[in-house]
Amino acid sequence: MSTTTQPSTAAESKEERLKQYLNQRASGGELYFKGKFIADEVDLSPKEIGALMVKLRDSADDLNIEKWSYTSATTWRVTPAN
Repeated sequence: MSTTTQPSTAAESKEERLKQYLNQRASGGELYFKGKFIADEVDLSPKEIGALMVKLRDSADDLNIEKWSYTSATTWRVTPAN
């Protein structure tokens, strides 16, 4: 039973870690970034960041998240929600 809850907890932990990072960095206005450039700071792979950003775009009430552009990787725009 504990093995089925661990992946979920790990995913929530990664999602929460990324959300906290975004809240902190976007607190002063807007933040533009590519996953590959923040991967080391949040200890996630660029692929994990991309998947989590899609989730957060729909679930994070305190952030506005949008795909901004695509040039060799997705650029994300994050602003605090009003």
